[in-house]
Amino acid sequence: MKKEKQIKDRRYPAKKWRTGGVIAALTASVAVFVVMVQMEKSILTRYEKGTVFTAAVEIPQGQLITEGNYLQYFNEQQLDKNCIPQTAICTPEQVLGLVAVIDIEPGVVLTDGMFRKLDLILAEMETPVVAGFKADDIYQLAGGVLRSGDRVNIYAVRDEQTCLVWRNVFVQQVFDASGSAISNADAVTAAQRVNVYLNEADVEDFYTELAGGSLRVVKLLK
Repeated sequence: MKKEKQIKDRRYPAKKWRTGGVIAALTASVAVFVVMVQMEKSILTRYEKGTVFTAAVEIPQGQLITEGNYLQYFNEQQLDKNCIPQTAICTPEQVLGLVAVIDIEPGVVLTDGMFRKLDLILAEMETPVVAGFKADDIYQLAGGVLRSGDRVNIYAVRDEQTCLVWRNVFVQQVFDASGSAISNADAVTAAQRVNVYLNEADVEDFYTELAGGSLRVVKLLK
């Protein structure tokens, strides 16, 4: 009996070791599985896609983006999220009412810095209105090169003296001699009719000066 007990005692540590080994192996397997899951999540996150807008065609400086034309200028595209700038335009709600502040080449990922909100431009004015005028000679309109989105200074010639009367005026739209709207992509057609945003309080003086044929428009380059 004593000998048999000794044999059992010798077997018990081996059995205990085998049980401990199984538990250790199971623990290691779980740990490896958790690590692999985390690695998979990391890899998937690294290549997770996000939606951005890119320029479908060249977007000229000053072009206003509206509900009617944004599909002409914007493409929706999927990119890896780690490649998308924080200021990228990613939703349709961000698109409308934007004015391009630079010429944008086709295929470029569009960001907030490339545009300015028309609402912000008009917010600088007390009571904004659209005033229209035409020139008999295009030299009065910076040689006809004006386009939507341009900023201009308007001068008045009085008694052979020229004075600045309206500064940094925003051009809303331009037209040719027949009254047809000129696209910002058209670099050839001369603008002879112009709509601008003015404060309502300035309209009376504006048309009084215009009736005297004294207004001259200078395009701002910055």
